[in-house]
Formats: sequence, C-alpha cells, structure tokens
Amino acid sequence: MDKLRALTYFVETAENASFSAAAKRFDVPASSVSRRIADLESSLGAQLLKRSTRAVTLTEVGELFLNEAKGILARVKLAEQTVHNYQTEPSGVLKVSAMAGFGEQILLPILEDFANQYPNITLDVTVSDELTKLARDDVDIAVRGGFAPNEHVIAKRLMDNAFIPVAAPAYIAQHGLPETPLALTGHSGLFFKTPRGPNRWFCEINGQWHDVSGKTLLSSNSGRWLINSAVKGKGILMLPRWSVKRELATGQLVELTFEQPLQVSRGQDLGIYLLYQKVDYTSPKVKAAVDFIVESISSLTSNPAISLMSKE
Repeated sequence: MDKLRALTYFVETAENASFSAAAKRFDVPASSVSRRIADLESSLGAQLLKRSTRAVTLTEVGELFLNEAKGILARVKLAEQTVHNYQTEPSGVLKVSAMAGFGEQILLPILEDFANQYPNITLDVTVSDELTKLARDDVDIAVRGGFAPNEHVIAKRLMDNAFIPVAAPAYIAQHGLPETPLALTGHSGLFFKTPRGPNRWFCEINGQWHDVSGKTLLSSNSGRWLINSAVKGKGILMLPRWSVKRELATGQLVELTFEQPLQVSRGQDLGIYLLYQKVDYTSPKVKAAVDFIVESISSLTSNPAISLMSKE
C-alpha cells in the first residue's frame, strides 16, 4: 500500500467530510479514495472515518490521527521543497582546492566576492601546491597550474601561466646583466619547487633545448619567500608574471629579456586550469562557482588597467 497517498486522501476527505470532494481534488474515482482509506484503516487496525449516506465524519481516534497525518504531510512537503531548492538555488558546502600562490593572491579575493553574492554557500578552501585528484580528495573544484591534466575531468583554461626571469636592480648592479640565456648559468638562481621538483630554466637555441639554470642558491615552494629574496638582490628568479606584477610595477624587480625566451618547460604551453567533474556542473553551487571564477579571471586578464598578464 502507498501509505503516503493514503494519508493524503485521508486528510483531504476528513477536512472536506466527503470522498467525492477528495476524489475531485485528485482527479480520481471516489471509489479509489474510499478503497485507499479502507486499506489504511486495515493496516492500522482502527476505524478512522464514520461513513453514512449523508456524511463522512471522523472517529475519536480518527481526529487524533488527522493531526499526526497533517504533520507528516507537512514535513514531507518541506523535505521536497528543501531538495528542490538545493537543486535550483546555489547552497551547501563548496570544497575548493587551489595552488598556494595563485590561491592567496588571486583566487581568495574572488571567492570573497563569490561568498558575498551567494550567502547560502559555505566555502571550504584548501590552499596547497600538493597535486589534487578531485574524486580521491573529495574536492568540488580545483585550480592548478601547469599542463592540461590527464585525469578525466573538465579543465577550463583560466589564463596563461608563462614564467619570466626577474631580478632586483641591486643584484644586476652587483653581478651584471646577463646578455644571453647561456650566461645565466654563471648567476645565482632562486628556484620554485613543485611537487615534481624545482623548475629548471630552459631555452631553445638553434632548434636545441638547453638547461640554462643558474647555480641554486634557494629552492622553495613558497613563492612569496622567493620573491622577497629576489627583491633583496639574492639571485635571479623565474615565476609567473601575475605573481611578480606588483614588484615589477614598483621597480623592486625588473624583467630580464633575451632574444630566445626562457621557459620552465621544453616548449610546452603552461596555463592555469579550473578543474571539476562534468557531472558536478549540474549542481547549482558548482555551476555558480565555476561561472563566477571564469568570469572574474576573464575580467582581470582583459582589463588593461589591472591585467595580470600586462607588461605595463
């Protein structure tokens, strides 16, 4: 027996004192309503309604049962509405993982704006350079730099992540300006360390790739510490332009340019990617976050006044 339907028929019949009224309300034969309620009474072992040719009235136990039944149906309706709202309005806990430098400098301010716009979403953010597997680590979305991932997820490219060589004017004044990429091997190097190891410096010369890395003075996964060390004139550093944009703008660091550009990979295009499971995009909270982050990064990279990639 469908007890929920039987409860619904019972409440409607009791409140209207009529099987016919309930039948009309649900567009079913009156006999179906009567039979459902009879089955309900049989399962309860109690008579809920007094039936006569003139009216349908509640028994004493029927009155008690009516109040309980109405409460049950109200709670079911509330539960259905909760599920409906969850599927249509962004809400719930959103788990985000982001690489440290980009997360702290770029993504967290965006997520603050996102939280203000979607107050029913609770953010759970992890900032780390450890590699993330969405399914394994129970993460809704992740932001990672490097190459397009091989795992079976959606990867939206947010922006370029090309590394550039920089140094402080004090370092250049003391050690001289390297004229060619090969000359870098005689300089002190500050290296950003990824989970796969420190990023080496590469340059393609006459069709051949050369490792032109300087002598390792410092190696760390703390981009901020490396930047501060570079500002103090301790060595040459290669990091993404967005991470040193402020120091370039203030003149604390200057970009070193060569006829053959430096890279931290042998010709592979580096980017920053927003990762999420395809099925998760149907969740309002994930869709809202993905769309918001993509739009925000697009605004940052396309506006010349604030562009993360601008040389100015």
